[in-house]
Amino acid sequence: MALFKRKTVGKPGEWFFNVETGTVEEGPQSPGKNRMGPYASREEAERALQTARERTSEWESDPRWRDGSRGSES
Repeated sequence: MALFKRKTVGKPGEWFFNVETGTVEEGPQSPGKNRMGPYASREEAERALQTARERTSEWESDPRWRDGSRGSES
């Protein structure tokens, strides 16, 4: 057992989306591997997965992206 446990303390007004539970948290309450954020508002955190989908789609559509898997030139 560790003598000193490091507790994650959040700041008021920072919001996170917990990908394991699908819930929004104020401050980083869960382990980093399970959360997305921080977001400026609860509403932004609630849309975390949609925002990630949109950004991924934009990134995959970017003509500067070249990994050879989409039949583009190197």
